[in-house]
Amino acid sequence: MTPFDLQGRTALVTGGFSGLGLHFARVLAGHGANVALAGRRIELGRSVASDICASIGRPGVVRAYEVDVTDSSSAAEGFAAVTSDFGVPVIVVNNAGTVIRAPSLDVSDEDWDAVVGVNLTGVFRIAQAGARAMVRAGTGGTIINIASILGLRVRPQVVSYAATKAAVVHLTKALALEWAEHGIRVNAIAPGYFETELNRELLNSDAGRAIISRVPQKRPGQLADLDGPLLLLASDASAYMTGAVLAVDGGHLVNTL
Repeated sequence: MTPFDLQGRTALVTGGFSGLGLHFARVLAGHGANVALAGRRIELGRSVASDICASIGRPGVVRAYEVDVTDSSSAAEGFAAVTSDFGVPVIVVNNAGTVIRAPSLDVSDEDWDAVVGVNLTGVFRIAQAGARAMVRAGTGGTIINIASILGLRVRPQVVSYAATKAAVVHLTKALALEWAEHGIRVNAIAPGYFETELNRELLNSDAGRAIISRVPQKRPGQLADLDGPLLLLASDASAYMTGAVLAVDGGHLVNTL
């Protein structure tokens, strides 16, 4: 068996209709998993699910589900639907996220709550729903939370994003400790700067170019740079890893202050 073989396994990816989540879904499906894409823009989801199936020549193995991570009922219904179609997801990629850029003095209660609701509460809600399903089925599994290097170091005007990503790092470790007895591994990936819908405008600005100049490898991340860490944590290759946070950032975190 190849180290990253995911044949016969079901994966659920939140925020899976675009950006990093869509890329993660393509990679997992390409390595044999059945993949449930979870998100709110369901028509877009159905379209990209069909595209992935066509690209890998495996009809029906990728499907879209309408899931709002800020709503516990929606999360529970989503897991139930996926389980009915594919079986219990034993790989859960907690990727849904949002950001609001503003000086911290100007952040409103509504802005703060919107980011916390998706990036922290939503991550816990999906992790909990996934773990409950795994425990009921007795399968064990792997949960991969998408954190950020901004959860480990900070920059101005993204206070709610940085705070929630730091919380995701610690949440990952706390859940790893509690759920190890159930055969559930909980790890995180902390990407550096990758061009997605969330930060494309920033990276193409003078400020963005200044950020990239601070990366020792002198470039933003390419989506393929995340494939190895994703497949490591999704597969049995990481059977003895839990509570780990893998930074994928071109060395940004180790640059001099």
